[in-house]
Amino acid sequence: MENQKISYVENTGGPRLGYTEDSGAGIIEQDGLYFKNLSRSGRLLPYEDWRLSADERAKDLAARLSREELAGLMLYSVHQMVPHSPGQPFPATYNGKIHAESGLDPAALSDQQQEMVRDSHIRHILMLHAQDAATAAKWSNNLQSLAEGMGHGIPVSVCSDPRHGAAKASAEYKGGGGGTSKWPESVGMAATFSPELCKRFAEIASKECRAMGITTTLSPQVDLATEPRWLRFADTFGEHARLAADMGKAYCDGFQETDGQPDGWGADSVVTMAKHWPGGGTGEGGRDAHYAFGKYNVYPGGNFDEHLIPFTEGVLNLDGKTGKSAAIMPYYSVSWNQGEHRENVGNSYNSDIIRLLRETYGYDDIICTDWMIVGDPEKQINVFGSKCWGMETVSDPERHLRIIMNGVDQIAGTNDPQPLIAAYDIGCERYGEAEMRRRFEAAAARLLRSLFRLGLFENPYVDLDQTAQTVGCEAYVKEGFEAQKKAVVLLKNKEKTLPLRPGIKVYVPGQHTEAHSGFFCDKVPSVDEEAVPDALLRKYFQRVNTPEEADVGLVFVRTPISDAYSDEDAAAGGNGYLPLNLQYRPYTAETARKTSIAGGDPLEASANRGYRGKTAYTANESDLDNVIETKKRMGAKPVVVVAQLTNPVVLAELEPYADGIVADMGVQAQAVLDVITGETEPSGLLPFQLPKDMQSVEEQKEDVPFDMQPYQDELGNVYDFGYGLNWKGKINDARTEAYRRK
Repeated sequence: MENQKISYVENTGGPRLGYTEDSGAGIIEQDGLYFKNLSRSGRLLPYEDWRLSADERAKDLAARLSREELAGLMLYSVHQMVPHSPGQPFPATYNGKIHAESGLDPAALSDQQQEMVRDSHIRHILMLHAQDAATAAKWSNNLQSLAEGMGHGIPVSVCSDPRHGAAKASAEYKGGGGGTSKWPESVGMAATFSPELCKRFAEIASKECRAMGITTTLSPQVDLATEPRWLRFADTFGEHARLAADMGKAYCDGFQETDGQPDGWGADSVVTMAKHWPGGGTGEGGRDAHYAFGKYNVYPGGNFDEHLIPFTEGVLNLDGKTGKSAAIMPYYSVSWNQGEHRENVGNSYNSDIIRLLRETYGYDDIICTDWMIVGDPEKQINVFGSKCWGMETVSDPERHLRIIMNGVDQIAGTNDPQPLIAAYDIGCERYGEAEMRRRFEAAAARLLRSLFRLGLFENPYVDLDQTAQTVGCEAYVKEGFEAQKKAVVLLKNKEKTLPLRPGIKVYVPGQHTEAHSGFFCDKVPSVDEEAVPDALLRKYFQRVNTPEEADVGLVFVRTPISDAYSDEDAAAGGNGYLPLNLQYRPYTAETARKTSIAGGDPLEASANRGYRGKTAYTANESDLDNVIETKKRMGAKPVVVVAQLTNPVVLAELEPYADGIVADMGVQAQAVLDVITGETEPSGLLPFQLPKDMQSVEEQKEDVPFDMQPYQDELGNVYDFGYGLNWKGKINDARTEAYRRK
C-alpha cells in the first residue's frame, strides 16, 4: 500500500471526516450530519456516532470485539523502522525482499506490518526510526488506510520515544526543515528550573508529532533520580521531587491539551505515557533493570513514598483539562520488599504495585508494561532479552495472565497475540469466561477511549502539506535552540576566564574511547573522534594544532563510561558484578556494601551481588588525561572544560586544572559555544548534586535525594543542587527560591 488518496467530508459544527476509498469505509448521513460507516453495516452504530462521549463509544465497541481482536488491541508492537534496512533489529521484508530491492516507496508497509494489522489485529505500533518527517506521515496514512478497511475500522495509534532531544541532533543549529525542533534532554530541561519552558516545548512537540502521524509519546520519564550512577539518569528531571512533579505536569499538559476543546482532547493532542511507575531510579549500585544483573530497585533509606510524588503530585494531577497522563508505564524492575506481600517480581507482575496505582490513587486510564517483559528469559545473565523478572520459571501464557489479572491493560514489545489468547483460555478455566471477558473488555475500552479522544475514528490521516509546514519549521527550531542555551550551567569561572573572545586561538584535543559494553550488551569497539566538528568550531575561533600555539585550551569531557558486569570476572569464579565508576581514574570499591541488599536469579549460584574490593575502569579515562596534559602545556594560559554530563560526575580529578567549567546536559555543541563566547549569558542550575568523591557515592542511599557530600572547588563554590553561575557570580533568583533543597 502506498500513499493513499484521502477524501474528506465536512460536518457543520462537527468533525471533519477523513477516509480512503480503498479502505471500503463509507459515509452515513443522518439528521443532516455525516458519520463514517466503519463497520460497513449500512446503519449508524453507537461507536461510529461522534456525538456520543468517548467512554460510551469505547464501551460499545469493546463489547463487539472477538477474543482475538481484544488480544491484538492489548498489544504494543516491537520497534518499527520506516523503512527497514538490513542490520537493523526486528527484520522486515517488502514483498519478500529487502526494501532496497523491492522498488517500493520508503513509506510502504512491510510484510510484517501488514500482518500485524490485518491478521494479529494490532493497533498500537511503535515507530523507532523514520527516514524523515514526510516518510513518517505517509507511512502513518498507509497504516490507517489498511486498518480502516479491516473489521471494525479501528485506527492505529503510532507511538514514539522522545524525538526532540538535542543530544542526538547534529552539532550545529540549522534553521527549519531539517527534522523536528531540538530541545534540551530531560535533565537539561530540568536545569532551566522552568516548568513554563517545559510546557512550551511540549506544545510545540505535540504539533510536530501529530504532523508526522504520532499520537502517543512514551514520555515523560518522571523517575526521581536519587541514584547518581543510573543508566537512565539523563532522561529524568533530576532528584528534587517537586521540581520533577512540576516538570512532568507541564510536559503532560503541553502534549495532551488542544486549545478550545471542552475536555482538552483534540487534533493537537498526543497521549503521554508517563514512566516508570513507581519510580525506577533506585537500582542497587546504580545498575539498570533492562538487564538481569540490574533487576532490583532497593530502598535502604525507607524512602519509597517520595518516589511517588512526581506521579501523584505531577502527572496524575494536571492543571489542564485532560486531568492526568492518559497512560502510565511501570518499570521493569523488582521493587525489593515493597508492598503488602513483599513479592519480589517485576512491577507489572506485582499486584501490590499495580493496585497502589489503580485503587489507592484511583487511576482508571491505560497501564502499559514496558517493552519485552514477556517471553522466556535468556540463558546468560549478561544478554539483552526478555525482562520477565521474578517470573522466569513460569510459562509465557501464565506471565500474560498474571499481568492482565493485576489490572494492566497492555503488554508492550510483542507482535504475537497467541500467548495472550492462551492466557484468556487459561483464565476462563480458572476464573470463568464472564470474568475474563470483563477483564479484556475493560482494558480494550480504556485503549479505545484514547483513540476516540484523539479524533482518530473520524480522521486518522495526516495532511502532508501540514507536515511540511509544521515539522522543523523555523520558528519551532529557533525556540528549541534558545531553550538549549538556557540549559547550560556554568560551574567555575576563575578570574573571569569566561566569556571567551570570539576569534582567539584555541586548542581542542580529540577524544578516545576504549572498547566497552554497549546498551544491547554488545561490544562497542574503541574509537577516536573529534570532540566538536571542526567546521563549527572555526565559526567561533581560530583552531590550532598544539596547546603552545593557543590562547585557550578548550577540552570536552564526557561522563565516565564503565561496565556494571563482567563475564570475565564471572568465568574466573567471581559473581560478575563491578562498581559503576563516576570518576575517570580506576576506582576500587573499598567502602561498598559487602553484601548486596537484593539478589538472586535462576542463572546465579549466589544471591550476593556485592562488589566490595573490585576495581572499575573507564573507557574514556583519556578525557582526564586531555585536561591535565593541556593545562601542563598551556602553562599560565587558561583551560576551559566542557563537561558533557549524563550523570553526576566526580570532578575532583580535573577541576584543579580548569579555569572554567561548563556543564552540557544534552544540548547541541553550538549552544555551548554561544554561551562560552558570551552570545548568551549562562542561566542554568544543577538539578542534582555533583559528588565530592566515589566514597560519597558509595555511602549515599539509592532511594534518598541530596545525601551525598557535594564537591567544593578551589574557589569555595559547592556543586550542590540549585548551584550555577552567571557572569556576575552565583545565581540566586526566584527559581532557586522556589525549589530549595530540603
